[in-house]
Amino acid sequence: MRVLVTGASGFLGSRLCDALLARGDEVVGLTRDPDRARETNPTLTWHAWRPAVERPPAESLEGVEGVVNLIGESIDQRWTDDAKRRIRESRERATKNLVDAISAADPRPQRLVSQSAVGYYGHRGDALVDESAPPGDTFDAQVCVAWEAAARAAEGPGVRVAITRSGLILDPASGLLGQLLLPFRLGVGGPIAGGEQYMPWIHVGDEVRLLIWALDTDSASGTYNATSPNPVTNREFSKTLGRVLGRPAIIPLPKLALRARFGDELGEVVAGGQRALPRRALDAGFEFAHPELEPALRDLLRR
Repeated sequence: MRVLVTGASGFLGSRLCDALLARGDEVVGLTRDPDRARETNPTLTWHAWRPAVERPPAESLEGVEGVVNLIGESIDQRWTDDAKRRIRESRERATKNLVDAISAADPRPQRLVSQSAVGYYGHRGDALVDESAPPGDTFDAQVCVAWEAAARAAEGPGVRVAITRSGLILDPASGLLGQLLLPFRLGVGGPIAGGEQYMPWIHVGDEVRLLIWALDTDSASGTYNATSPNPVTNREFSKTLGRVLGRPAIIPLPKLALRARFGDELGEVVAGGQRALPRRALDAGFEFAHPELEPALRDLLRR
């Protein structure tokens, strides 16, 4: 299959591209800096794209059968007015530009897998949340609503759309786990903001496998929670990470520190969580290779 991947040079996109190449697919990557991307991964066909201001070049879609859309500026920053604009445009506007290019292609790609996030649900406490739950009212939730609507605009003759609402993707080189490793290895890690909030985590390998499953499976459409079947509280996550590293995990990080680091709005979101379950993927027969937290962490950290 010839697959177009947006965000192909990011931490998740690069892992997805490696998996697609390993099984014999031809991969086209979109990036702001194709020269730099070619130095990192010369096996992809790279095209330049400014996602929030233009459609991808028509030649990038030639012969493409499937598209995986992983574009989006990091949400892990202070939510100033300017940052909010960039975060939303990098998802909603970029996805609209991508969908416009897909619609104009002849022939069109047959399938689109587009990323979203479990932030769609807002803070849900300890309530179990599956894909049927309504959206929350926080900024990140409303961004996800707009992001998903832009992707669904591709639905039509010959185009199947699947949307993955990603949880906290565990990878030792990036994201939450990458940020936590140093303090936990130094013995100063612990629960965040009381530790009772749920963490809808997923091993990066399962995230990649789910994206490929959604790409390949003709019956896969609509939304899928890309989260482990076994979400844990932040307190349980902290204890498990400490146990895997052989270090104590008893020094708490109060909510006040989150607000100082991220600002009031994002700090409040980080202190919240979702007890999200991947019900639709499980019902459709997808099998997680790493459904339990401790074995997943040991695999990632080679412990």
